[in-house]
This record gives sequence, structure tokens and C-alpha cells, in this order.
Amino acid sequence: MKMIKKTLVAAIASTFMASAAQATISDNEVRIAYLADMSGTYRDLAGPNGLTALQMAVEDFGGTVNGAKITVVSADDRNSPDVSSSTVRQWVENDGVDLVAGMVASSVTIAATKILEQSNRLGIVSGSAASSITNEHCTANHIHYVYDTYPLANGTAKAVVDEGGDDWFILTADYAFGHALEGDVTKVVEANGGKVSQAVRHPFPTDDFSSFILQAQTSGANVVALANAGSDTINAITTAGEFGLTQSGQTLAALLLFLNDVHALGVETAQGIQLTTGWYWDMDEDARAWSDRFYERTNVRPSMVQAGIYSSTMHYLNAVKEAGTDEAQAVRAQMIATPINDMFAKGGYIREDGRMIHDMYLAEVKKPAESTGEWDLYKIIRTIPGDEAYRPLSESQCKLVNN
Repeated sequence: MKMIKKTLVAAIASTFMASAAQATISDNEVRIAYLADMSGTYRDLAGPNGLTALQMAVEDFGGTVNGAKITVVSADDRNSPDVSSSTVRQWVENDGVDLVAGMVASSVTIAATKILEQSNRLGIVSGSAASSITNEHCTANHIHYVYDTYPLANGTAKAVVDEGGDDWFILTADYAFGHALEGDVTKVVEANGGKVSQAVRHPFPTDDFSSFILQAQTSGANVVALANAGSDTINAITTAGEFGLTQSGQTLAALLLFLNDVHALGVETAQGIQLTTGWYWDMDEDARAWSDRFYERTNVRPSMVQAGIYSSTMHYLNAVKEAGTDEAQAVRAQMIATPINDMFAKGGYIREDGRMIHDMYLAEVKKPAESTGEWDLYKIIRTIPGDEAYRPLSESQCKLVNN
């Protein structure tokens, strides 16, 4: 079945590429726009250093594609769907932008990809988590590259239930990403014999988690799960530590924890926390080599999102080169037809719903005695094969998938 699907995808790609064979790159310039939270809750997981990763890809590609100059612009989305919509509309209608990259908050991404679909421009989503982005909110004009809430649930939540965590209190960021993660986690917990006794939603973002952690402590649940990210997760974990949540016997499950979060918390605080990640800077030789280059420019190790921004930009530029055009559908078809084997993923591929399939990893934060340096933070417990990690197409609600 998989071979038949690949053959069909290749045939579709060939059709698009044939129609674009005589096409050229519009305005003799490939314009890439980077949209991300540059100053708020999600600044560290993508932010300015995500822009650096994108610029590294453009430089490594040579600065031009088929003789056309590659230009990069950027904007702070301020985690606002309204700001992102107006920014993307300005880019595509007035500035001739071909690709919008980055995109972190899921509500921002859903708003931005509607504009991309209307204008037939391409987007690559690297920071957002909501699995709905390639499910009910899928379009033929965006690709979801790094991770989503479905493997986060299959990884972290399943591992915690398997270890005896069968009664859950979920603290959820009250917007699209949090809702998606809460829903995916609830399904996994219940499918593995556990239950979600209570789910409470907090405003996004939130500085004071005291009342929420007190509610979690009195809930009677043996697992307190955080369906949030960025500084919200850091603040919640810090507050839980101050209130002695784990010392009282409850398990704290951070459902989306990034490398920069663990670094900010420190291994003394974060030790033993299990998490699911799509990439780790020290996972193999290729990852380490690229991460060393990134570190030289930023003085930090890259998050999985920043690594994904580099990889996806290179994949896009190679597709433009091979297709001979920057027309969105021709480039998307070429990206689908081309496997991904680089410092980010081995054997990765893009499905018809726009989901990039690659291995995910269940990791555990090292104890202080195990860590040999400032950024030596994870030990990889197991690999979750890509075809098992992500939502199967048989369950898809995407309009691009014929079920």
C-alpha cells in the first residue's frame, strides 16, 4: 500500500513539474519571510535564533537558486492571529513573498495559512504543535515539518501511563495548541487504561500559576500534566517545585518541553522529567556538526524547532531548484516527491496532508551527576518510528486525503 501511495505521489509531482517546466522564478527572486514570536512567550524556542537558522540555510545554499537571488524578511507575530494575518497578507500582496517560514503559536499558524491558501503561496510550519494543522485545518499550501501534538501524546503520555500514572489532571493553555494537546493526550490516556479526572484551562500567557497548582494538588490525581509551552511551562514547573508537588507523590508530566526550557530550569529542577522531542543536538554526528556551527553564531544549542527551520528551508530551496520555479504547487509537489535525509531527519517524507513524517524520540532529563556539560541535558530512552508516531491517514479529516 505504501509503495502504491508513493507511486501516486510521484506521478502527481511529475504532472506539476511538467506543467512548470517552462516556468521561471517570479521576479527572478525567491523571497522567504520568517514569522515568529520574537519577543514573547515562545521567543527562545524559535525567535531570533530561528531566523539565524534560516539565514544559515540560505548561506549554505549559496544565496541564489537557479541564478535568482534569495531574500529574507522577518516579522514579530506577537502571538496574535490578527497581526499574523495582516502581516502575511501584506507580504504576499505587496512584497511578492513566496514562502512563509517559522510560525509558532498554532492560532497564528491557522490564521496565516488561510491567507496562504487564498493567495496560493507556500508555508512551512516548524514551531506550531496542534495536530489539527494537517488535519481539519490542512491546506494544499502549507507543510507541517517538526512535530505535533499527536506524537507528544503517543510518546510522553503513554510512557507515564505505562509507569502507573492512571489518574490525570491536565493544565491546558487556553488556545488551539493547548486544546489539541489536551484532546490527543486524553485519547491516549484512556486508550491505555487511565482516566482524565479534571482538565483546567489557563489564560495564554500566564505569569502566576499558584492557584492552578494548588487546584492540581487537591485534585487527587496522581499525574499533573502541563499542556502548555515556553515560559508558561517554565513558570508552571517552577511553581510546582515551590509548592512541593512532586514531593507529595504526584508525577509532573511536561507534555511539550523544549531544550531551552530545560536549560533555563537547570537539571537540578528538571531531572527525571520525560518528554518527547523530534530532534536533539547531540543525537548523532550530523546533528552535532551542525549544532556546533549554530553555537558559534548564537552561543546556545539549537532547539528542535530551530533545527527544523534550517532543514525545511534547505528542502524548500532544493525543490525550487529542481522544479525550476517558485510556483507554490509545483514546489510542494517536488518537496513531497523528495525524501529528507539531513542533519534533522533520516528517511523523512512529506505526506499528501502536508505532514512531514520522521522519527520522534522519548527522552529523559539527566540527573546532575549524569550531565557532563551545560547543554548535556537529555538521554534518549527510545525511538518512536515516524509511521507509528503520527496520526495515520486512515484517521485523517484533511480534505486532501481520500478516505
